[in-house]
Amino acid sequence: MTEQVLDKETWPLEAEAALNDVRKHVKEAIVEPDLRSTNQKIYLKITTHEDEVYTVEMSASGFSVVECHNKRFITSERKYETLYALLDNISQKYRESFGEELTLKLRDLERKRQG
Repeated sequence: MTEQVLDKETWPLEAEAALNDVRKHVKEAIVEPDLRSTNQKIYLKITTHEDEVYTVEMSASGFSVVECHNKRFITSERKYETLYALLDNISQKYRESFGEELTLKLRDLERKRQG
C-alpha cells in the first residue's frame, strides 16, 4: 500500500506554508520548479545564508535532504519531523537567525507582561 496523505494539488500548498515559516532565516526557499510533485511528495530548494543549496524532499514521512546521482534521486535516510529541525541541523546561520528572532519575541512578551 502506498503512502498518500495529500493529493498532488495540496502538496504545493503545504510546501509553501512550511517555506513561509523559514524564509526570513534562509537566503532562498522555493518549491523546486524542475522536479515534479506527486501525491506522495514534493521537492523544495533551499539556499542557506552560507550559500549552500539543498534539495529537500517533503513527504508524509517528514523532510529529508535529497542528492542527485546520474539523474537518480537518493533520499537521505535521516528524516526530520519539521523543516525547522532539518535546517537547524544543516545551517548555523539559520540557527542563529531563528534564535535571534525567538529572543526578540520573548523580550517583547516580557515587556508587554510588565506593562
